[in-house]
Parts: sequence; C-alpha cells; structure tokens
Amino acid sequence: MPAVTVEDTTALPRVPVPAPRTVRRRVRSVTTAPSGFEGEGFPVRRAFAGVDLRDLDPFIHMDQMGEVEYAPGEPKGTSWHPHRGFETVTYIIDGTFEHADSHGGGGTISNGDTQWMTAGGGVLHIERPPEQLVVSGGLFHGLQLWVNLPKAQKWVEPRYQDLRAHESVLLASPDAGALLRVIAGDVAGHRGPGSTYTPMAMVHATIAPGASLELPWRPDFNALVYVLSGAGSVGIDGAPVRTGQLALLGPGDTVTVNGARHQESRTPALDVVILGGAPIREPIAMYGPFVMNTRQEVMDAFTDFSAGRLGTVPAQRVPHGTVRGETEQSPDRTA
Repeated sequence: MPAVTVEDTTALPRVPVPAPRTVRRRVRSVTTAPSGFEGEGFPVRRAFAGVDLRDLDPFIHMDQMGEVEYAPGEPKGTSWHPHRGFETVTYIIDGTFEHADSHGGGGTISNGDTQWMTAGGGVLHIERPPEQLVVSGGLFHGLQLWVNLPKAQKWVEPRYQDLRAHESVLLASPDAGALLRVIAGDVAGHRGPGSTYTPMAMVHATIAPGASLELPWRPDFNALVYVLSGAGSVGIDGAPVRTGQLALLGPGDTVTVNGARHQESRTPALDVVILGGAPIREPIAMYGPFVMNTRQEVMDAFTDFSAGRLGTVPAQRVPHGTVRGETEQSPDRTA
C-alpha cells in the first residue's frame, strides 16, 4: 500500500503529545463494511453501511474500491452519470484512475493523488481506468468519500481540485511509529491541501505493528476511523478493529489508534483513514446521485438531468462512442 511513503519518519514534523487532562475519545460502535459492486462492476466495500446519517454528518457515503489485482481486460469504471448537492473525494492508493466532468474538470490520479469534485448545482462525470491499465491489468486500490454541502452551498458552481500526492502534508507520531498523510483540514496545526466548504479533516495513517497514535482532534468534529488494511485497536477503550471495519468515536480531544503487534504477511502495518467534520445538522433527502434537503429537490434534480440541465457530455470524453446514464449503486436514503 504505497500511496505516499518516506524512508525515515523520524525526519518528519511530529504531532504533539496530548496535553494533560486531554479527553481521549471512546468507541461508540464498530461496524463491518459489506461488499458490493460499483459502476460497471468493480468491487467495493460500503464503509458507512449500518451507521446512522446523523453520526456520519457531514459525510454521507464512502466506498473502499478494491484492493483488487486485475487481469488484462478486467479493469472497470463508471459510465457518465450526474451528481448534485455534495462533493466527491476520490483518493487513489494503488493504481490509476481517470476522471472527467461536464464542467471541464478532470485528469489522471494514481498512488496518493486525490480528485476533489464539488458537484454543487449539478454536473455530469465519469471515472474509469486508463486504456493502458485495461490492456495490462494490475493492482487497483482507493476510496471515494461523499461530503455533504450545507443548504447555502448546494447550488454553488461546480469546481474541481487536483491534489497531487506530494501536496499531502506528511507528519509522524511522537515516536515516529506512525506516518500521517493530511489530505484536508487542520491537524495539529498542519493544514492539508484540500479546500472544503464544510469544515472537516481527512488523514491516511500507517501505523507500525505495536505502535500507537494519539492524534489531536477538534472537539467540535465527529471522528470516524476506517481500516483500509491490517489489524489493531481504536479509542481509549481499545476496541479491536480489522480490515473493512469502521469505528465511530464519541466526544473528546484525541483519537487513539494502535497497531496490532502481529499483522498478516500481506499487511505489514495498520492502514486507516481518519475522518471528522463539523456536523451540518440539516435535513437530508438522498436518492442515488443526488443529495438534497427535500424530496422535491431530489425529484427536481432527476427532472433537470432528464432535460439536460446538469451539463453536456463532451464528445471527446465519451469512451467507445457510448453515452449511458447513472449506474452507481449508492444507497437510497432519506433522513
């Protein structure tokens, strides 16, 4: 799991040791992500399945894509499809993915790069493996996070952020046993490159066997720890976690993650994504590719999509001369 690595974590800036009387967060629940398929058939784990939207707020949905070793001809993506009312954050750990949207955004990301697309008032986009990966096959692993937009920003102009791997802020735990990649937000006074409408933080941490991470965390943020690979424990209460599990933490100032002393041979360390944000606390009406505040707004989004008001597929972007509708299998939820 390369993403961004360093030869010597002791040379990195360190997160501070927790101050006296710091409140270390306890684990409220641990859930296991079910497996499914997305788009044209690539395997995913539904990281947030079974967790109340009120506990996830401001996050809505997250898929771990892979980890999968494709044979030649097997790599798959999505067809053109619409979004409105939220942001998609696509983080690639291994492999390569291409993105394009009807607003002119897009590019290729691999090994630690992130694409941050604000759908806002509406956009069409496509995600797919590049042709050379389809021909050769190869390793593919990443995740896609959906971040809600407050009502006041749901109709903003779409925008696209291309965050290169080298832009991530690299930090280490006090004993250098954990490597942190800050993608967005302010963590211990170090700000990641991602620009967000909703205050939030996103960190990919690799924790060596037997090492501990005590990460300062804004007390007004919620806290989620998702295990990409490996085994360990989370929270001051040491709740055990493993690949594909999500820990939801309670209130406090610090997120605690420990790497198990013994890892499987194929997962030499514990890799987690740590997420938190300021809850928006607004009604959510969500169906397929649209996340709005009311059912009527969702219905209007489908009407606008059918009428071509969410954008036009650029002719040069169309794969194999084909234009298709929405295929993503995101959960249909209203809260």
